[in-house]
Amino acid sequence: MTTGATHTAPGRPSGIARSWHAALRRHLIVVALGNLAWEFAHMPLYTLWTTGSWAEIVFAAVHCTGGDILIALSSLTIALLTVGTGAWPAERFRTVAALTVAFGLGYTTFSEWLNIVVRAAWAYSDLMPVFPVFGFHVGLSPLLQWIVVPLAAFAWAARTGNQRHPVEPLRAV
Repeated sequence: MTTGATHTAPGRPSGIARSWHAALRRHLIVVALGNLAWEFAHMPLYTLWTTGSWAEIVFAAVHCTGGDILIALSSLTIALLTVGTGAWPAERFRTVAALTVAFGLGYTTFSEWLNIVVRAAWAYSDLMPVFPVFGFHVGLSPLLQWIVVPLAAFAWAARTGNQRHPVEPLRAV
């Protein structure tokens, strides 16, 4: 198998190049829509739900979604640079997906600590289930968000529509 994109004609990438492009596009669409839905769905788990105006709540959800997209894209990029190959997603798809989720979870844990403990920029409501991590409590919803949404995005990304270069399917472990 080749390790990078080849060209069949000037300016026309082969199946692998189309495959990574389609996978990346599908991944980012699900990341954006999934995180936007998740941000609105878990808003009642933050104090802003009861203390903020509707405009503040909508702004927070959209603003956080933008951050989520950047975190997801950064996590995927670092995973691809670390363990990916030029033939991704046909090769090392699950390894890249697992590392991307790990990076997202790591950053989320740091961000929750920074914004809740250090900056006090936001707070959990009494409805937020929390999980102890490194001596502080992190919300279960943001942790689940960085497992569920990326895995859904990778599952959709695996459907590149390119039968010549299939992607390793994601399977529950």
